[in-house]
Amino acid sequence: MQQALKEAQKAYEDGEIPVGAVIVCENRIIARAHNQTEQLTDVTAHAEILALTAASSHLGSKYLQECTLFVTLEPCVMCAGALAWAQVGRVVFGASDEKRGFMLFGGKNLLHPKTRLEMGILENESSVLLKAFFRSKR
Repeated sequence: MQQALKEAQKAYEDGEIPVGAVIVCENRIIARAHNQTEQLTDVTAHAEILALTAASSHLGSKYLQECTLFVTLEPCVMCAGALAWAQVGRVVFGASDEKRGFMLFGGKNLLHPKTRLEMGILENESSVLLKAFFRSKR
């Protein structure tokens, strides 16, 4: 999760909503990403989506059953759907998203049935960065 926080910091510095993600397979980081919706002018350029694309390319497979996604913010419904289609083995997130997080819209049922879910890992560190970002925008 520390590496996902580093990615979130990069997003913050780029003026993006500070969300970072890494995907680990066999104890190795195979993908890193942070939000790039502004930079790419693409509403789908969330950290999770970019990390999924990189991990699938790295492994040569669209299925990531043996992988863990670490992300600093609870995925949105779009990202949860992509995680389900990729059959990610485990999802670990930091801060909850009380407005747009997938847990509000169907919860774990939106993920693949075999996906393990862990919440609140380094939640405070993730929240502090997000709050600082939005405070600077207001």
